[in-house]
Amino acid sequence: MPPEPTPVGETTQEADPVGTGGLDHVVADHDPANGLPVAEGREEERAPSDATGPRPARPTRWIPVTALVAYLACRVATAIAVAIADLSTHNSVVFDLTRWDGVWFLRAVHHGYPSHLPMAHGHVVANPVAFFPLFPLLVRAGVSAGLDAGVAALVLSGVTGLTAVWAVGLLARHLAGDAAGARAALVFAVFPGTFAFSFPYSEGIVVTCAAFGLIALLDRRWWLAGVLGMVATAASPVALAFVVSCAWAAGVAVRRDRRYGALVAPLLAPLGFVAYMAYLWRHTGELAAWRLTERGGWQSYPSLSYPFRIVWKFVSDPLSPTLTGQILMAGTVAAVIGVVLMRREHQPAPVFLYGLCVAVAAAVSQPVGLRPRFLMLAFPMVMALGTRYEGRTHRVVVAVCVVLLALMTALEAGSQAVFP
Repeated sequence: MPPEPTPVGETTQEADPVGTGGLDHVVADHDPANGLPVAEGREEERAPSDATGPRPARPTRWIPVTALVAYLACRVATAIAVAIADLSTHNSVVFDLTRWDGVWFLRAVHHGYPSHLPMAHGHVVANPVAFFPLFPLLVRAGVSAGLDAGVAALVLSGVTGLTAVWAVGLLARHLAGDAAGARAALVFAVFPGTFAFSFPYSEGIVVTCAAFGLIALLDRRWWLAGVLGMVATAASPVALAFVVSCAWAAGVAVRRDRRYGALVAPLLAPLGFVAYMAYLWRHTGELAAWRLTERGGWQSYPSLSYPFRIVWKFVSDPLSPTLTGQILMAGTVAAVIGVVLMRREHQPAPVFLYGLCVAVAAAVSQPVGLRPRFLMLAFPMVMALGTRYEGRTHRVVVAVCVVLLALMTALEAGSQAVFP
């Protein structure tokens, strides 16, 4: 069969003979047992996959134009819809979009972190300590440049969401080729959880760094993977899942090839998290300041029984769960399907482990659960939808995602019924 042509709207250029550092080069062959490349070097130097001769090197500087346009259209449509709604409420667009966690990020921007954990009735109450520092620090840089804090936060979230779409597409392309990368980027761009990119959240930073970091791991660029992990873990505790991927990849490299330099990745990656915990200890005098704030302010803590209670409540009486319960049940089903798809797509072990760890961490975090935002953070699941399905099925998946994204955005921007 002739090769599938590049989809209309996806742009490429000629390969750079010098190379681009491993983030967007040719698709590598991977050992399914460990997920690492079976050989290094340029694609044309490897044995061909069939008898027709070597495959040509893939072009670099690949851009999933359709996905990026779709992403921007979603952000513009959200802003317009909120602006229209504000004609009756007399709020501003920035006011309505800087809600939920955005309020706490902005408090960290304006007032920093408290030197003593605020208490009420013997328990720590909600405060900015629960929100990791990288996002507020970057917003402060925007404020120092003359931007309003709310505007700077929304711009930062929107821009890093755009880079996240590109990074997920590049990872999918790295594993499955240009067409699959374009499809995966589009599915991710309109996935229901991406409503978070219209709010001042740190998800864009995490996904961008984790996706590029996974590419770096597959290319054995250990220092780059470690630095990207360090940035991600300074933005959100969710990024600790990437540390698991680093540890797995480094362990395989040490065991098989005695590449002890690979250990730099798992050693560097958690340092963003470690540095923030050390800062809080020194700043507040409390070693467990973050966990105490999570537990006291948001009643959030790990519970292995939580996902089972969600499922049991729904199964025993499907009409009894609240809207939140129904969303969590749907998210649980979606996560199971996502794990199956990741396995069927034979994703490399570091990629699979990242998606699995994020999903498991969300599932056992009460009252967070598997909401669309956390399914989006487990992006290898979303990516598997794009790499596996094409043609009419792919178009149906995209259409369903668009409808659900519109519903989630309206729910989160226009009501207090369900926290994101």
